[in-house]
Amino acid sequence: MEELDRLEKHWRWWLLLFWLCAAAALIYAKWSAIRSFGLGDTDDNMRIMEVRAWLAGQPWYDLRQYRLNPPFGADIHWSRLVDLPIAGLKLGLTPLLGGAGAEKVAVTVAPLLPMAVAMAAVAAVARRLLAPSAFALAIAVLLCAQSPRAMWAPLRIDHHGWQLAFLACALAGLTDPKRARGGLILGLSTALSVVIGLEMLLYLALAGGLAVLMWVRDRGEARRLLTYGASLAGGTAAGYLLFASWANRAPMCDALSPVWLSALSGAGAVAILLALLPLRSWPLRLGAAAVGGVVVGAAFALAWPHCLGRLENVSPEATRLWLVNVREARPIYLHGLQTVVIVCALPIMGLIGYATMLWRSRRDPERLMLWGLVAAPALLAALLLLWQARAGPAAQLLAVPGATGLAWVLLPWTFGNRFMLVRVVGTVGAFLLVSGLLAQQVASWVPQPARPAMKTVKRADGLCWSLWGLHPVALVPKGYVLTHVDLGPRLIAVTHHDAVAGPYHRNGRDIVDVMLAFRSTPEYAHQVIERRGIDYVLVCPSMSETTIYSTQAKNGFYMQLIRGQVPDWLEPVPLPKASPFRMWRVRR
Repeated sequence: MEELDRLEKHWRWWLLLFWLCAAAALIYAKWSAIRSFGLGDTDDNMRIMEVRAWLAGQPWYDLRQYRLNPPFGADIHWSRLVDLPIAGLKLGLTPLLGGAGAEKVAVTVAPLLPMAVAMAAVAAVARRLLAPSAFALAIAVLLCAQSPRAMWAPLRIDHHGWQLAFLACALAGLTDPKRARGGLILGLSTALSVVIGLEMLLYLALAGGLAVLMWVRDRGEARRLLTYGASLAGGTAAGYLLFASWANRAPMCDALSPVWLSALSGAGAVAILLALLPLRSWPLRLGAAAVGGVVVGAAFALAWPHCLGRLENVSPEATRLWLVNVREARPIYLHGLQTVVIVCALPIMGLIGYATMLWRSRRDPERLMLWGLVAAPALLAALLLLWQARAGPAAQLLAVPGATGLAWVLLPWTFGNRFMLVRVVGTVGAFLLVSGLLAQQVASWVPQPARPAMKTVKRADGLCWSLWGLHPVALVPKGYVLTHVDLGPRLIAVTHHDAVAGPYHRNGRDIVDVMLAFRSTPEYAHQVIERRGIDYVLVCPSMSETTIYSTQAKNGFYMQLIRGQVPDWLEPVPLPKASPFRMWRVRR
């Protein structure tokens, strides 16, 4: 009991210690990749290129990446908000460590910062819903969530880590007993997340709707709704002015642009108006809220009808050639067993936990409401997995309070048993079950079909992204390179070459050119090369993207190159014998 008192009294210091320990463990696990600057995702490589371009003098509001599709550049729909901590760390440490050393530290430390924010938010939610000391258990469950943890690992400088952190803050705002502060946190979290990107928009919109329903149920929630509306409208407007790129000043559907500025500002204004209305009965408040929702929805549909479908607005050709092959855009049930278990184990435990806590709170309206507030977004995220597997990180994060609640029920029973074996084994087993780790371990024991081709693909992916593999390519005189879409960001990040495209939906024409060049005849590829003024062709045999060419275009340009049928307008570029690449120079 005394230990629990100390844990509760100094919980913020314990939170800091847990974060430092988790950060140290992640750095240790990633140390080899950190040393070799192993940015493992296309978006991480593109993010560092955006930071470099800005620090080299590219205007704040110009987010085009001119090393792709030169000289016009590739339109990147992000904002500079996530660039700030990376750039700040690099600038501050360059005098001490030099540019390369400072950049390594920046890409190591920057992803750990949103993990601290998320841990604090999850800890606050657990303290309010369960008990002051439950924050430690919630953090333990959070750190078992593989998908969010991967988003906060060193080198993962993409924007998803910050979006998950702000989503956790939104839960904290919904459950905050100080209503005005809770509304402020919810509104600012929503605005900051939307400034970064729209990936969490559905969950945040649901959170805003829940804030309105809290006001419908209890007029005293008007303070939360008022500060939510004011911070949402004001934060979105400030975010637009400070961070929206020149490209996003047009009515784009996939980022904070006039489209979402008007929608979110309007939603904030409606929330303010509702909070100020002197409506004493809940039916009147419900009716007013329904009218407000209809007004916001109708205004959006009338003003921006082109944004009522898929927000990416990818052309049918780019969808057919590229987007349908993106694995994370597929439903979770189309993935392998291990992937399904790894992604879904914690969300399932979370939903079981939410159902348990809702049942246990059925005679306590206030606690029932609080658990309902955090359960609703978790249910939405779990359902969205049936649409796209990329909902996995949010589903796992939102499951943490529910899984923590389930553990809070089970662990006292096992820990309090009079048999030591039950206390030890039962407690450990209960946590492994609730956190999803047990299911993941069991799934790893299930024999997988022998697939030598997949081993070859994984090996090629690793070699073709490595500094070792790309170093000889970097020694070739600078040029404009036709290479795989997924390799483009890595190529420009670690060599001086330019590339045609990266996997960014606004640049569908460039993606289509790459896809058709490798799938079509050498003559068609030559037309693309001449039209763009390309200097080199670079392929990595067996890289994952090339499986599309080998299965869907068996006689295409790529497959002819692999078979040694090289057209006379290409001459080989000498590379080391062990190189994973094949490279040719365009004769002119």
